[in-house]
Amino acid sequence: MAIICHKLLQKHAYDANYQYYNFIKDLLFISLTGIVYKYILSKNDNRNIAIFEKLKNTNDEIKESNEKYDIVAKATSDTIWDWKIQEDNLSWNKGIESVFGYTEDQVGDSSTWWFDKIHPEDSIKMSIKLYSFIEQKTEKWQDQYRFRCADNSYKYVLDRGFLLKDEDGKAIRMIGAIQDITKQKEEEQRLKLLETVITQSKDSIIITEASSNDNALPKIIYVNPAFTTMSGYNSEEIIGKTPNLFKGPNSDKQEYSKLTTALKNKKECLIETISYKKNKEEYWVRFSMIPIYNSENELSHWISIQRDVTAEKKQEKEKEQLIRELTQNNKDLKQFSYITSHNLRAPLSNLTGLLNLIEDIPIENQELKEILNGFNKSTHLLNDTINDLVKVIIIKDNPSIQKEAVLLKEIFENVFNQLSFQIELYKPIIKLNFEKVSVLNTNKAYIESIMLNLLTNAIKYKSENRKLKITINANEVDDTVYLTFKDNGIGIDLERNRDKVFGLYQRFHNYPDSKGLGLYLVKSQVETMGGTISIESEVNKGTTFTLTFKNKQ
Repeated sequence: MAIICHKLLQKHAYDANYQYYNFIKDLLFISLTGIVYKYILSKNDNRNIAIFEKLKNTNDEIKESNEKYDIVAKATSDTIWDWKIQEDNLSWNKGIESVFGYTEDQVGDSSTWWFDKIHPEDSIKMSIKLYSFIEQKTEKWQDQYRFRCADNSYKYVLDRGFLLKDEDGKAIRMIGAIQDITKQKEEEQRLKLLETVITQSKDSIIITEASSNDNALPKIIYVNPAFTTMSGYNSEEIIGKTPNLFKGPNSDKQEYSKLTTALKNKKECLIETISYKKNKEEYWVRFSMIPIYNSENELSHWISIQRDVTAEKKQEKEKEQLIRELTQNNKDLKQFSYITSHNLRAPLSNLTGLLNLIEDIPIENQELKEILNGFNKSTHLLNDTINDLVKVIIIKDNPSIQKEAVLLKEIFENVFNQLSFQIELYKPIIKLNFEKVSVLNTNKAYIESIMLNLLTNAIKYKSENRKLKITINANEVDDTVYLTFKDNGIGIDLERNRDKVFGLYQRFHNYPDSKGLGLYLVKSQVETMGGTISIESEVNKGTTFTLTFKNKQ
């Protein structure tokens, strides 16, 4: 500018002094102008440096804030969300993947995606509370609901949000954090369930402190309603007291000593003793003391579960008395059976011998002859009864018998030989199937007697309308042998007689030689060998007996 001004003045001024004066003036103007511009540039530089420093500090603060944000999010395992309300734009941090399993491409960027993942039962309630909060324009909001994970399972969450507003107070943004509280909820539900169990339990439950200072029982801090019902004490009367309150003159000192030792050693204990109610009434109680440890494995409490067993104790005494009486009665009856069978056998034998002698003497008096015949029949019947009684006594008096491996075919050959006359007379169709089981570990004499009785009954109670068929099968399942004995005889009416089939001297048909002893002996022999017997029968169709035996050595 000075040079241009100098050139313009040169055209109009030729005076050397004037030119020198202009040169000095221009030089001063240039110097002053440089100083002014330098000052202005210096001020701009300082301001730019200050702005740069401020921007740098702001960026550092933002970076530090973001780092803290990420660290806090990782430390708390929270899922952070940022919702721009007006644009309905929602962004999530990495917690949405680590906590709920959603990958970045699965996450939506609107509130619709968020609300769709809330459990249907919680969605409406949560939405109403959230939008009511936004309309009320308060700053802080929180709610609990179930949020669906990527695997379609649900987690309980605690969601807390902070609302941001513009200068006019309009809600423009909301930032929140979702915390997984599934374990807390499950624990809460478990505790509620335990609380319900404790309060609703019919057993008395007492919770005490961990220990006492005077080596006595620890003080009570809680009792459930059942305790009041059982003891008569209400909670206010018993809190702060010890279980020694229930002791009395007839309480078992050894049991309480056992309890004290268990408490000292911090071990579970179960005792039974006589306890005393508030009105000093005695009752039997069975209770346990169970130690409870905290997360640091330190004893925190004792729980006592108590049950009134007075009625049970009374029943036990009555049962013991009944067992003693039955045992004695059984001994007396057995002794009576021995005496009866032994004492009657000798005079009965004499009587039988005399009757045999009389048979050789001719008797002309017909009336006397009939009397002697009747007397002879009665004597033989009495002799058979005594023999039956002896058989039963022998079986009942031998609860354990010798077992051996016997061939089933051999058993039936012996049975058929003994019944050869009846078999030849009636010619029944007999089918034996012992292909799956040929050997049975049992008592040979007993199994032979059982089969003899069953086969005799089958022949005796055959149907007159059809050919007698008898089928005997043997199968084995898991070391258990199943013997089935089936016939097509006249059968038994089980609707009327099922409970009597195996009874002593039970008769179901009017046959002259039927005594009602065979099935009783069969059942006794089967059970003596550790087996079972069952019957299925239908009138005029037949009968099936099923016998089971353990086929182990």
